[in-house]
Amino acid sequence: MQLEIRPDPAEVGRARRWARSRLAGAGIGVDEPLAETLILLVSELVTNAVVHTGRPAVLRLSLPGAGAAEDAIVRLEVADRSDRAPVPRCVDGESTGGRGLALVDGLADRWGWSAEAAGKRIWCELDRCAGESEAAPVCGGGAAAYDGLAYEAV
Repeated sequence: MQLEIRPDPAEVGRARRWARSRLAGAGIGVDEPLAETLILLVSELVTNAVVHTGRPAVLRLSLPGAGAAEDAIVRLEVADRSDRAPVPRCVDGESTGGRGLALVDGLADRWGWSAEAAGKRIWCELDRCAGESEAAPVCGGGAAAYDGLAYEAV
């Protein structure tokens, strides 16, 4: 499923609402840690596309269907029409932005990007772990620690 994104900051909220509305059909409760992480990732990747490219983008979600195995993979992609690669940025503690892809790196189980004929695609995946409980580690979060580097999709 996909959503066309206009180059307008108001689209970030619309993308979050759209993603939340898709979770129930996939059997992912909006109060699950996976859902909260997914919505944050949608926010970060759509914000990068809207703010740093100034061009339309496409948000795609691949969610497991209702009744799918609990260890299914959730995939999020944002394709934009800018051919400029994501570039690392160092930010200080006072900066109000510039941490988007550092958050993606810390929260996603896997992420990356690829150049395409008309731009690029940034993607991330979250593992929906079987047997998730309050005492178990939260799935849908990568092992990478925040190292003070921020990345900016330009």
